[in-house]
Amino acid sequence: MAESTGKRTTRTKPGWSDVKARLASFNRAELLALVQSLYVASRDNQAFLHARLDLGSDPIAPYKETISRWVHPDVYKGQDYSISKAKKAISDYRKAIGLSEGMAELTVHFCEEAIAFANAYGLDDGTFYDSLVRMFKQAVTHALALSEAGQEPFLERLGKVMAVGQD
Repeated sequence: MAESTGKRTTRTKPGWSDVKARLASFNRAELLALVQSLYVASRDNQAFLHARLDLGSDPIAPYKETISRWVHPDVYKGQDYSISKAKKAISDYRKAIGLSEGMAELTVHFCEEAIAFANAYGLDDGTFYDSLVRMFKQAVTHALALSEAGQEPFLERLGKVMAVGQD
């Protein structure tokens, strides 16, 4: 019988290659059960799968709802704003599917919601406005990546954001 030295062997944190190796041994039913478990585990996972698999009438809607919640919160319900949580929704969409039109929609939506919130409540937070300017630049970049016909509605909406911001 081997004597224990009392030392624990240290394992490195598992990575994608470990997960991939384990998944290779799963059959179809086991993989479906795993995906189902992930699906019911969180709304973020559901939104990811809906976007990736192009399910539902508007797979981008959950991302827009998250952006609205965090850059234009209901202050009467005691909600606070969080630029980082709103930006995470855009990042999550990019990871799920990242279509150019969807990226343009989400970044423009962020700008519209942020400027509406700032105007409605007279927000005095330089960091908020700096983030809005950076997102505006991203929105322009995403809009310009589209066809000329695809650009027009986004650039029009961004023009309105600019006009409201100058008031």
